[in-house]
Amino acid sequence: MNGAAASSAGSPLEWRFSQVFGERTAGEEVQEVDIISAIEFDKSGDHLATGDRGGRVVLFERTDTKDRGGSRRDAEQMDYAVKHPEFRYKTEFQSHEPEFDYLKSLEIEEKINKIRWCQPANGALFLLSTNDKTIKYWKVQEKKIKKISEMNIDPSKAFGDNRPSPSSPPQLLPNGVHDYLSKDFSFPPGGIPSLRLPMVTSQETSLVARCRRVYAHAHDYHINSISNSSDGETFISADDLRVNLWNLEISNQSFNIVDVKPTNMEDLTEVITSAEFHPIHCNMLAYSSSKGSIRLIDMRQSALCDSHTKLFEEPEAPGSRSFFTEIIASISDIKFSRDGRYILSRDYMTLKLWDINMDSGPVASYQVHEHLRPKLCDLYENDSIFDKFECCVSGDGLRVATGSYSNLFRVFGASKGSTEAATLEASKNPTRRQIQTPARPSRSMTSMIRRGSESPGAENGNANDFTNKLLHMAWHPTESSIACAAANSLYMYYA
Repeated sequence: MNGAAASSAGSPLEWRFSQVFGERTAGEEVQEVDIISAIEFDKSGDHLATGDRGGRVVLFERTDTKDRGGSRRDAEQMDYAVKHPEFRYKTEFQSHEPEFDYLKSLEIEEKINKIRWCQPANGALFLLSTNDKTIKYWKVQEKKIKKISEMNIDPSKAFGDNRPSPSSPPQLLPNGVHDYLSKDFSFPPGGIPSLRLPMVTSQETSLVARCRRVYAHAHDYHINSISNSSDGETFISADDLRVNLWNLEISNQSFNIVDVKPTNMEDLTEVITSAEFHPIHCNMLAYSSSKGSIRLIDMRQSALCDSHTKLFEEPEAPGSRSFFTEIIASISDIKFSRDGRYILSRDYMTLKLWDINMDSGPVASYQVHEHLRPKLCDLYENDSIFDKFECCVSGDGLRVATGSYSNLFRVFGASKGSTEAATLEASKNPTRRQIQTPARPSRSMTSMIRRGSESPGAENGNANDFTNKLLHMAWHPTESSIACAAANSLYMYYA
């Protein structure tokens, strides 16, 4: 069954490996600059962009949708069950370079934090990329490399043997043209001979990435989010304390629409962790905080959106508070569903799905790696508890996904009554780690299993392997296809 059929039927998807780019060989040491730090599909799903810690942006383009022409008979003979998105490397460019802020004596990394696609135009692709401080607007276009052919004119072929003598240079006519024609030349039959004029020919094509605009000096703190508006003209950028609104055409001015900075920084209790525009309404956006809350704001209410339209947060269970409660409640990423009805949020332990029409609590909650709860002390000591995992929603809104440790990711059914939950590994055999292994008698499997699926990382002795983490992933906008990053490797799966 293909992805569309499975999706409509509501049955669990069977995930298969599709492609890998930059696969590591056994024992290969990964360079820090090659680790992928951002992934994003464009709206059509025909292009995919990744950013890395070395400041590079790599573009991939879909190939299986091209040259699909043919008769209906040919189409009917094709096996659609095995059709899945296939991508190929398109181009790459250096988006950001390491910088040094001399005023603050601060090094600014070149690492790409976020990538967002903008509307294409005239066959060119446009995208935004940002590091901690500077956002750049890129145009990627196919340019034909032009070459000028031989320019010299052979006088003997043009004028026969009656060419002018070098000793008697031609006179200039009043209009500045050489008076060759005033000489007594004998032209061939048919009149004036044809001259060889210089020709410009296109030999080959090349992809050229050009930085159109640089949006800088607007954030005192590290940028954690950028998001395009549905109007195609504006976008927002967010750091720990502020959200700024930009016009794509204006790089030297932005409007501060959210400011949570207190008068006295000692009174600071929460920071902004993620922000995203509503996919349909250009006046609405949401941002999350380190306290586990999501605020929906309407820019029509006031220029500075100090007050929110709705607040989404889950009440704390009585008696459950601990030293780690606030740390693991911090939301690392939020995503709107494609229709804008739901918001998906990811905190350290769970995925939560919120209905924007119901602010009493999440409509669904998914345990991502509950088996790590007893290890929070270890996670705090090695700073893993501060890892920021991203989340994504399928185009039809029926499934959600996020990453975990040991290069695992989880896919959950989001439709009402769904029990779907799959644990997959970023490898050529994604279902390798789903095989159940006998549990120790002293351990209850019920605390490790969510919806009948084995918890990530609890097998093969890798429960404490926090070095391999799958932080970044993206869902294809129209098909059951996922792209995820494991260190420097980009893995793609389909169902």
